[in-house]
Amino acid sequence: MAVVNFGIAAMASCVGEPYDVAGESQRLGINPHVVATMGFRTLHKAPAGVTTTDLGVAAAEAALAKAGLDTSDVDFLVTASGNLPEYLHWDVSTAIARDLGLRGVPTLSLTQACLSAVLAFEAVAGLFLTRGELRTVLLVSAERVSDAHVNRLGNGTTADSDGAVAAVLRRDHQSLRWLASEQLTDPTYADFFRLEYGGNAAPVAPPGRSNRDIDHGYSIFTFFQGDAERFSAYATMTDARIAEAVDGACKRAAVRRADLSRVILLHANQVAMCNAAAALGVPLGRTNAELAAALGHFGGMDPLVSLDIMMERGELVPGDLVALAGMSSGLHWFCTLLEV
Repeated sequence: MAVVNFGIAAMASCVGEPYDVAGESQRLGINPHVVATMGFRTLHKAPAGVTTTDLGVAAAEAALAKAGLDTSDVDFLVTASGNLPEYLHWDVSTAIARDLGLRGVPTLSLTQACLSAVLAFEAVAGLFLTRGELRTVLLVSAERVSDAHVNRLGNGTTADSDGAVAAVLRRDHQSLRWLASEQLTDPTYADFFRLEYGGNAAPVAPPGRSNRDIDHGYSIFTFFQGDAERFSAYATMTDARIAEAVDGACKRAAVRRADLSRVILLHANQVAMCNAAAALGVPLGRTNAELAAALGHFGGMDPLVSLDIMMERGELVPGDLVALAGMSSGLHWFCTLLEV
């Protein structure tokens, strides 16, 4: 049984403009065969001048309107954003609060890469448990790629998108009810997926180098000293630990993995989605693989965007058990269970 009772009263998403991945790969000179194998069809880019804050505010306003609420009903704002911030020494949660007109409402900003949005539910559970006066928490996850720092397509294995999703979380709400969350962490791989330049360890890239030159897959391969067997074992382990995180959340909620109607994952490429589904022992059709191909990778907000779309389409019905799960840099594996 959940330690506190709350659910999602309304959700809304705001995504950038669609771009054809094949066309983008041709423009960037990326191997078209790799791109085709990975299976992303579309990515979404915010127009020039549209910020992470702008995307978050748009999603938040839409979610509040769907819930029949206004900003005066919000008791607490939680934001999740694992991408590069608009500014250094700056808080996206208060920027969103300011632009929403949330005066005097406390905020919490979660920035722990791709696990932030899904594990935000556990943080919100803590808020509801320790602050008895809270009735409504607004959760906003927003991500905007910094094209100056990263290549949206990487080496062809990803397709990074811009967007935001918001969820209105209400105490004692009985639909999309939070059941449990789980997190597993292995700091052995703390340096995987990091950007090398721009932080205080290396504020400026050497001449002729930039973060856009980094091939994370190759960096991981060199970590294992080029040993293909160890690299393959690592890849298998990462999928197995997603299943382990899902099982951990199921145990906390006193349900079984077999009881899950859907497992909604981070929007990875189709090869990775197939591998994760196999490790979980679920058919690919019970994941969000098709949505991943059509939307691109938004970062940690992926499972919530897919959930929002599935709810809008009527693909989930009351009583369905849904797992939101994935892997994040850190490395972390995570899961949150909801009952529709």
